[in-house]
Amino acid sequence: MRYTAIFIAMALAGCSTTGPSPEPVPGSLTYGRVARSPYPPGTVVKNTFLGKWGYRTFEKYVVQSDGTLRLTSQQTAPDFLVF
Repeated sequence: MRYTAIFIAMALAGCSTTGPSPEPVPGSLTYGRVARSPYPPGTVVKNTFLGKWGYRTFEKYVVQSDGTLRLTSQQTAPDFLVF
């Protein structure tokens, strides 16, 4: 029992609730500029584009109280074309 508690404590010590925020890449809505949205604050805006070497990039933004977009999530996956 004691070893289990020590193991759990060590595992949780390595956890982090905040990671590095994703950076905009070419094709992102906020790459090199400040984007504003007409939607109410807290709205999630999704963006998808074909990125580097044919990879599909999926992004999620949250509208801030001043109307600007904040990038919260960014994932990249292969884009398969079906003919």
